[in-house]
Amino acid sequence: MRAVVLSGGLTHDFPATTACLSVLLEAEGLEVEVHTGTAGVESALHALPGAALFVVNALRWSMLGAATPPRYRERAGTEGVSPSAAARAALDAHLAVGGGVLGMHTASICFDDWPGWGATLGGAWEWGRSQHPPLGPEVTVSIAAEHPLVSGLDPFTLVDEVYGDLRYAPDLTGLLTAPQPGGDIAQPLLWARERGGGRVVYDALGHHPPSYEVPEHREIVRRAVRWTTEG
Repeated sequence: MRAVVLSGGLTHDFPATTACLSVLLEAEGLEVEVHTGTAGVESALHALPGAALFVVNALRWSMLGAATPPRYRERAGTEGVSPSAAARAALDAHLAVGGGVLGMHTASICFDDWPGWGATLGGAWEWGRSQHPPLGPEVTVSIAAEHPLVSGLDPFTLVDEVYGDLRYAPDLTGLLTAPQPGGDIAQPLLWARERGGGRVVYDALGHHPPSYEVPEHREIVRRAVRWTTEG
């Protein structure tokens, strides 16, 4: 089986985290194909025919939204990306034949001018509303629902960014939750859903390699790969 991985973007060490993901993907028998750079958005989506899994470990978006911070808008000419109509259709076709999607961490920020991406993933970042505290102290992650991705696991701790106040699909069920440091509102950090004929998992964790070194999180990513590619 083949996994098409979109990697790269600003403010994160995507080569390092994609290397962590590649180890886990290969351990599950997947041939990993990594696409990088702004051109990688088109090449990755057009490479989906025949692939078992589309993995987004990237931060690629238009950077042109009115609420996007100026520090990003001024880089839109060189770093901004908007997938073509053909690329967007390729994702629908991938799902229609049972292909899987695994979105990691910043995947919820990607493709802000493509409503279909947020609808597929089940959650989307909204500039001016969504937020996360600085990377800092350990957070305790709780198991919030029954699902094969988390069955039998105990709560665990790790250092990672806890995203909050995304725009969530109304049918979303968080499988992992954690409050932001200093807060008391549980934020959903993992969910799984079926969409357009395929299976989709979003894992908001994975900001940096230490997140992938936590045994419970590694196991969850392994299970996500298996669950999204079953059949």
